[in-house]
Amino acid sequence: MADTPYLLEARNLCQHFASGRGGKRLTVKAVDDVSFGVRPAEIFGLVGESGCGKTTTGRTIIRLYDPTSGTVTFDGREISGGMTRGLRRYLTDNIAMIFQDPIESLNPRMTVEEIVGEGLTIRGVKDKAEVRRRVVEMLGKVGLTNEHATRYPHEFSGGQRQRIGIARAIITHPKMIIADEPVSALDVSVQAQVINLLNDLKEEMGLTILFIAHNLSVVKYFSDRIGVMYYGHLVEIARGDDLYAKPLHPYTRALLSAIPEPNPLTEKTRRRIDYDPERDHKEDYFSGNPVMTEIEPEHFVYCTPSELELYRDQVRGKADA
Repeated sequence: MADTPYLLEARNLCQHFASGRGGKRLTVKAVDDVSFGVRPAEIFGLVGESGCGKTTTGRTIIRLYDPTSGTVTFDGREISGGMTRGLRRYLTDNIAMIFQDPIESLNPRMTVEEIVGEGLTIRGVKDKAEVRRRVVEMLGKVGLTNEHATRYPHEFSGGQRQRIGIARAIITHPKMIIADEPVSALDVSVQAQVINLLNDLKEEMGLTILFIAHNLSVVKYFSDRIGVMYYGHLVEIARGDDLYAKPLHPYTRALLSAIPEPNPLTEKTRRRIDYDPERDHKEDYFSGNPVMTEIEPEHFVYCTPSELELYRDQVRGKADA
């Protein structure tokens, strides 16, 4: 898969927001010079703490926000330029989004049939019997029944609402799904059910998924490759197993150290790693011109030239071990 062309590719993507009023206006660099690609039928996990820019990245890709600069291409076509009717139709036909909050993302005044079938109606499917047939088919795929079609969102649990959101996303058979923390608002037992559902749909429909989350345990189980974000920057990209076995960037190591262990005896005494850019880098990090560099095949780290050899030595040392 390493030589497979990207289905989605972001290059030097930036999303900046103006903040403040009058003479105190500031620029918030929510996403700053982010580059990555997602291959067909791949699950790419995008992780980081709250406020790091991962959700903004997903919303910029799908054009809920217009990018400040940079380019995004999908299946060879640029989707980051001026918005036209043709481009909007292309986006809605090929990319769908599953939102974090399964309550706020569903219109409480619409039935499930109206919510899930809205995408078909917008695309000109006029036959109500055909819309209902396809809605019932999608509900079946996500573990709901035809009886649920006439109900309203408030009649469902959080996990069921998220299943409705998934059915809405897949009914038009998009090539790619952007899942924005789709399980963070759910109970742990329900999280596993929704993750397994997404995995089954990915295999059945050949979906490509950009999976945005802050739960590293979930991302490890679900993702083929993982990108780690910190303050608007991607700081590490690697295959899932490699990232957990040999994290290189100090922020990645700090995130992994925060994952609790199931054994309370070892968890009580386990040492956490904290990340301080001023302390953990040899020079002023962001003014030292760091760039994303491939340390080993498929493993990239955001580093300055002086840090490059240090990371390579770490890889060689772990390989020898």
